Amino acid sequence: MLRARPERSLCVTQPAPSAFGRLPILILLGAAVLGAILLRDWLSFEALAENRAALLAFRDANYGAAVAVFVAAYAAIVAFSLPGALLCTLTGGFLFGLFPGALYNVAAASTGAVVLFLAARAGFGARFAARMESQGGAVARLQAGLRDNEWSVLFLMRLVPVVPFFVANLIPAFLNVPLHRFAVSTALGILPGALVYTSVGTGLGEILARGEAPDVGVIFTAPVLLPLLGLAALSALPIVLKFWRRGR
Repeated sequence: MLRARPERSLCVTQPAPSAFGRLPILILLGAAVLGAILLRDWLSFEALAENRAALLAFRDANYGAAVAVFVAAYAAIVAFSLPGALLCTLTGGFLFGLFPGALYNVAAASTGAVVLFLAARAGFGARFAARMESQGGAVARLQAGLRDNEWSVLFLMRLVPVVPFFVANLIPAFLNVPLHRFAVSTALGILPGALVYTSVGTGLGEILARGEAPDVGVIFTAPVLLPLLGLAALSALPIVLKFWRRGR
């Protein structure tokens, strides 16, 4: 007489990330803490004002090297989530003008965001996303809803100024968003804000010479904020249409 074999559980436990897999995100976290402490005095308008003549001289003598150093430093600041991204964007306009300064700013910020995204996903993101999906119920439905509207949600996080930049880098990693969608939405989504702050940076030399600080709150004024909110509403339109169709 043959005995029936016990059925195997279909639930597969996701292995915990190895120490090697957690290493990138742990390095970034450690460097972020050290950088915030050690580089606090360097990532300031005062430091930029004191070194503006030397920076301009280095740019004029070594333009290619200046671009490479600027992009690498800006990308590192974003990857380590250091409090200097806004200052870097203004500096990009100060050193390189609105164009190609805005392109350098977008390239550097996008590169740093991708590095942080990959590190977070390698360390914890994939396991976290798999656990959410395996739980089922409302959590799984929420994750499925986000996947159905990934492009819209990703653009909204970039266009709405209330979402901190580093948070918008980590959430997609924890939801296992595809890399190409994250990279494209980041580069295009930060472009409007980068143009605004880069244009402010173009007049930074005169502002620093007077011993003043630039008005970084310009993005919250009506002429700038309303078009950004319009782009955000346009990004949210596919989500609204889907809910409306399901409601009908």
